[in-house]
Amino acid sequence: MIDLTQLRTNFETTKALLLKKEPGFAIDQLRDLDAKVRELQGSAEELRGKKNELAKAAKGGVTDEQRQQSIALGKELKAKEAELTEAQSAFNELYLACPNIPQEDVPVGNKEENVSTKEVGTKPQFSFAPKNHVELLEALGWVDFQTPVAMSGTQFVLYKGDGLKMLYALTSMMIKNNVKHGYEPVMPPYLVTAQALTNSGNLPKFADDLYHVAADGLYIIPTAEVPLTNLHAGKILPAAKLPVRNTAWTSCFRREAGGYGATERGMIRIHQFEKVELYSVVKPEQANTELEKMVACAEDILAQLGLHYRVSLLAGQDCSFSSSKTFDIEVWLPGQDRYYEVSSASNCTDFQARRAQIRYRDGEGAKPKLVHTLNASSLALPR
Repeated sequence: MIDLTQLRTNFETTKALLLKKEPGFAIDQLRDLDAKVRELQGSAEELRGKKNELAKAAKGGVTDEQRQQSIALGKELKAKEAELTEAQSAFNELYLACPNIPQEDVPVGNKEENVSTKEVGTKPQFSFAPKNHVELLEALGWVDFQTPVAMSGTQFVLYKGDGLKMLYALTSMMIKNNVKHGYEPVMPPYLVTAQALTNSGNLPKFADDLYHVAADGLYIIPTAEVPLTNLHAGKILPAAKLPVRNTAWTSCFRREAGGYGATERGMIRIHQFEKVELYSVVKPEQANTELEKMVACAEDILAQLGLHYRVSLLAGQDCSFSSSKTFDIEVWLPGQDRYYEVSSASNCTDFQARRAQIRYRDGEGAKPKLVHTLNASSLALPR
């Protein structure tokens, strides 16, 4: 959630930045609902005060006039509280739908306005038309795209033989790389509560993209970012412990609602995939430097693999819901004849921390402050 103080005291700047990401977001309505809720809270509190004063004055005996005043105040207070409840509900719904505010250096626009900030290596050249990954992997017998259809439906993959060995080898390499860069490995649960998904920013906005186990009131994680956000939910961390850095290898599950074209067949966009994640919890002043560290950690993997890639600063409308600034690392896929994102590194500022109430304290007796959180793919293994 965004900082309401910023919304109230610096509205025009906040609005201009927010509309970089979501031009159609009703930020004026959010401001008006916030003001209405505060006004109704003040009115309700004033009526409660009058009712309490009347009750104190009537301790020696209640007159008819006092009784009528108390009844009238009670009715007025009940009506005001009902109005407050309605306004609070409307505000909360819109507030939870509000994306994080992009940073000032994030470009305006959508994917077309992403800015390439770095390119490493050169595109490989071939004397023949390179096959795509579907043709290559099926010829090698590493994966099977047809067998899973009968048991699970489309957009699932069965790994076999050396294909699975390669998946495990890459995973091990990535974990070792991340540990070298100072990230502590953890293995979180794959099933989480609705509150955990709300804390990370996945609910309520992305409910249609989640697999829901209704009987248990749980959801299967779409990314390890969700449980990693919730490692410290509701906690106050000592400043001396920051930054906290974690890495996790998990399967990820996404409904990927909607159809996709030929360029996203095979393993490009599937319902279940493996991913190694990076996650950091830092002081606010550490966040932008931490983002650079995350990108460097992911780049190290690509350097070891000898792959050609580029790093791009995403434009506002291409940033994720929770992100204030994102760098994508995109690898050149010869069989697709295009770059594809294999890692997104995002600074989420205090957006997730405010939802999850993750705070830190500079010293004993100091007022708790919100941390900043960051996450990155390191890397999405099928791609």
